[in-house]
Amino acid sequence: MANAGDLIVTRPDDWHLHLRDGEGLKSLGKMFPNIVSRAIIMPNLKPPVTTTEQAQAYRERIMKSLPDDTDFVPLMTLYLTDNTSPDEIQKAHDSGLVKAVKLYPAGATTNSDHGVTDMKKVQPALAKMAEVGMPLCVHGEVTDKSIDIFEREPVFLTEKLTPLLEANPTLKVILEHITTKEAVDFVKTHGKNVAATITAHHLLYNRNAIFDGGVRPHMYCLPVLKHETDRQALLGAIKSGSPKFFMGTDSAPHDRSKKETACGCAGVYTAHAALELYAMAFEEANCLEHLDQFVGVHGAKFYSQEINTRKVKLTKSSWTVPQMYPFGDGELVPLKAGAEITWKAVLL
Repeated sequence: MANAGDLIVTRPDDWHLHLRDGEGLKSLGKMFPNIVSRAIIMPNLKPPVTTTEQAQAYRERIMKSLPDDTDFVPLMTLYLTDNTSPDEIQKAHDSGLVKAVKLYPAGATTNSDHGVTDMKKVQPALAKMAEVGMPLCVHGEVTDKSIDIFEREPVFLTEKLTPLLEANPTLKVILEHITTKEAVDFVKTHGKNVAATITAHHLLYNRNAIFDGGVRPHMYCLPVLKHETDRQALLGAIKSGSPKFFMGTDSAPHDRSKKETACGCAGVYTAHAALELYAMAFEEANCLEHLDQFVGVHGAKFYSQEINTRKVKLTKSSWTVPQMYPFGDGELVPLKAGAEITWKAVLL
């Protein structure tokens, strides 16, 4: 029963999630909150998930890692490479398990060395994706080292994504984890086939959080946190209620030793409290009335999936995030470790 101040929302889907593999996957599976119904699973493993058979095998490993009583559904993706063939796209589509293909520019982020080096090389695969209705998930940053790290998303939109969409006007494209005003405007001004995910951490923090009293490695992610004006543009996107924007956490766990080091990995772990973190961001933006559609409806419709029938209750209740969680033989540090989160989610 909901009390005054409680929120009832459609059970959410996470349209961008990293679950890793091996012992790390086993740890994440054991503690994965039974709040999210489905998630688009990122394919940037070592080696990457480039074939339908690999996606099927990875899905089996994910299912084995989960508690027996879970009803979580992993939605698999393929890692787009220069050599991905139209036949592989057709096979992935026909499998019913692969729901999208992920474009990583080579070297753009964690485990992206096998990514796309030249858009012309993947055009046959993109054309087949448009033909069969397979969405393309895009990490939208250029990798040219002469481009400032804070400008790599806007440059990608102009130099890479615009020509891609001109060549493939019917292709469904999700610009993932957008971080800039330019990306918000880009999505708004393109057709219904272009949408975007927004993370909770990009809604809650700007780039100052990386340097708050010193270097904060657990706030380092890619795309990197941006200027406050960019964060305000993201908040404006969720306040608009537009169906072109939806939940995608980009929860990206790394062992603490790989974050707190001379050359740390990029990624913020948020799966422990994904819905609650979004509730905090929507509350800050004074638009809690749009949370339900953002987490439970917009993404499902864009991916042509049924909308979840179950609900989640969010109660205004503070709790303290653990300092760390087990992760394989090590540990990972979650977002807001040791701090309070002001909402608590319960599956109804």
